Parts: sequence; structure tokens; C-alpha cells
Amino acid sequence: MSGLQSYLPSLFNNASGGGLTLLDTLYGIGTAPGGSGNPVQALQSAERNQTQDVKITAAKPMVTAAIGAYTAAVNSAKSVTQLLANPAFMNVLLTANGMADQIGYTALATKALTSNLSDPTSLANTLSDTRWKTVAKNYNFASASLASFQNPAAIAAMANLYATVTWQTGQDTVTPGLANALAFKTQASTITSVDQILGNPTMRSVVTTALGIPQQIAFQSLNAQQQAIATRVDIANFKNPKFVETFIQQYLIANAQNAASSTSSTPSLTALAIQAGGYLA
Repeated sequence: MSGLQSYLPSLFNNASGGGLTLLDTLYGIGTAPGGSGNPVQALQSAERNQTQDVKITAAKPMVTAAIGAYTAAVNSAKSVTQLLANPAFMNVLLTANGMADQIGYTALATKALTSNLSDPTSLANTLSDTRWKTVAKNYNFASASLASFQNPAAIAAMANLYATVTWQTGQDTVTPGLANALAFKTQASTITSVDQILGNPTMRSVVTTALGIPQQIAFQSLNAQQQAIATRVDIANFKNPKFVETFIQQYLIANAQNAASSTSSTPSLTALAIQAGGYLA
């Protein structure tokens, strides 16, 4: 493990501060189709500039309009059920929690988010999409009062989260996969099971890509999918920020490699790591 870690800096960074890194040279990452330079450098740049860039995003007209509509919905609601039926509220809530793809499923959202999480048969506990359970737990819709959502601090927190996720999503125009990498970094410490990974599109994409697990694994049994992940990574490591940082770097590199696979026959970084003893165990 220490041997591989000793040359990770030369893989990811150019000591001279310019030109191509070892990964650029070996794998052609700097010229990968659809990419924009070294994906790891793009990640590091995004992380450095995140605070300022999120502020800029928050000030954009579309974002301020969405937050304004959300605030009006929260302050005018007479019940949590009414709030969940308001499109302006759901737009911000779901987008901010990485579920923009579920906007519009009002009936499902209301039933899932107000589920009794102590009941294993409740909808949130039985849906394969584990994001519903996560959001239901985080906001406690089943027993929360309107006051908890109308609190100015709560509204400000949601506004910041919405702006952050909006900014993250836009990072894919810089480097494909960068939005997933940034989102995964914020979610990784909450991972408690392989099923949670499989049920969350972002987690699933990052983990399977980083570990070199083919997307076709989705057509195999749930047990086979669970084993494919559990035998390759100890999920307890996702509590370690340093491990997570290295993991999302590996994801971005593997993602760039996959994008370039049609024009390159070079081995992936995942294979290189495995051959060298691995650094994910």
C-alpha cells in the first residue's frame, strides 16, 4: 500500500507545475474526448474555488427566482402536506438533495417523504431508490412542524444547498463526471451499507466506475451486485476524508478512460492499482 501511495503524487500532479502528468502521458487523459484537461486537476480547481463559485451561482437570476418561490411556498403553507404539493417547494427540495430527476412525481414524493421510517414496510423503506429514505430521514416530514421549515436559518441553509448542487451540476461542462465526484464527496460519510450505494444513482456511478465494475452488473442479481462492491472496498473507509479524496480522483480518471476507450487500448488506472497491490482496501 505504501509503495503505491509513494508515487500517487507523480501520477496525479506535475511537480514542475505545468505540462502533462504521468497519468496524462500514460493514458492520454489530457486529450480524452469530451474532457477538458486533467480530470484530477479539474477537481482540485473546483474544490479550491467552490466557496466563491457557489456565491456567484447563488446570485444568478434563475437561482434567486427559484429560492424566492421556495420561500414564498414555505411561508404561505398551512400544512406540511400542502407544502409537499407545492411545485416550487419540491423543485428546490429535490434539486438540493440530488433528486432533480424525481421532480414531478408529487404523489410518490408525498407518500415516500412522510413515511414512518420505523415501519420496515413503509414506502421509503421499501423503495429501491434509497434517496427517498435519506431525504425523509433528514427532514423528518412525518412529524416535523411547518415552523421547522419556515425558520429563516432553515430557509438559508436550503438556499445554500440548492446553489451548491446547481454549481456542482454545472461542473460537468468542465469535466464529465466532475458533478458526480463533488456530490459523492459530500455524501460519502453517510454511507452505511452497500444497498445504499446501489440505490443511489450518484453513489452507484462513482463506486462502480472507480472500482472498475462494468455497468452491466445491473442486470445481475442483487446479491451479485452487493458482492461485486463489498469484495472490492471496505465501506467503512468512506468515513475517511483522505480515502474519499483519492477515491473520487480514481473515479474521474476511470471515467475519462472509459470515455477514451474507443480510441485507446491502454490499461486502466484501476487495473494498475490492482496489479500494484491496491490502495482501496
